[in-house]
Amino acid sequence: MAKRKIGVRKEVVLDNGIAIEVKNLSKSFRLPTERSWGLKQAIFNRLRGVKGYKDQRVLRNLSFKVNKGEFLGIVGRNGSGKSTLLKILSGIYYPESGEVTVNGTLVPFIELGVGFNPELTGRENVYLNGALLGFSKKEMDAMYEDIWKFAELEEFQDQKLKNYSSGMQVRLAFSIAIRAKGDILILDEVLAVGDAAFQQKCNDYFASLRGNQTVILVTHSMSNVRKFCDRAILIEGGKIVVEGEPEKVADEYMKLFQ
Repeated sequence: MAKRKIGVRKEVVLDNGIAIEVKNLSKSFRLPTERSWGLKQAIFNRLRGVKGYKDQRVLRNLSFKVNKGEFLGIVGRNGSGKSTLLKILSGIYYPESGEVTVNGTLVPFIELGVGFNPELTGRENVYLNGALLGFSKKEMDAMYEDIWKFAELEEFQDQKLKNYSSGMQVRLAFSIAIRAKGDILILDEVLAVGDAAFQQKCNDYFASLRGNQTVILVTHSMSNVRKFCDRAILIEGGKIVVEGEPEKVADEYMKLFQ
């Protein structure tokens, strides 16, 4: 029997101009199709040749590179494999086969506010979330006022988080998250944070990153792809179907809905 090739994700520190390199990346998930009620039913299904699951291939032999300082857009329809790719790059999932090399420290903005406790105050949650991001209390003390100023929620610091609206919670989480400094940032639709005024503030922040920070943006907004990205990739059915200039990739994405 041939040995199954297991995928690899590794973090290195190199000076070769490449921030992330993905080689022949594949990923599938095993989905149940029939429930087994107890051991007897499971044995009976096995004897009948009923697997009780199916393998869903999500990513298929993806290969690409991200240069240091590049702002890369990744686009595709729902279910195309974008989120799975992001989670593999972030180390949440491991590839089934292929290889991912991350050159430097990576900060993912995928699920803002993970770790927030609704029974604690905003002040307490800031320190809690900062600790989860790896900041010391001294570091959090130094950035505390800036966090609240950016979020525009200074008057709510001592209210319990459960009294915040969902928009307020996301604004606070985003304001904390952008303090995390890494070589590579991964963004999953976090440009759509808060109301129009706050979104403009976020847009200004990300515009300042262009050319100074390696950024991977997964989005359905073609205007953001055209505005921010140096290069873009279109994924369809777990494969890269178009790669290159943001304008070209955005146009191809829109054709999928015609």
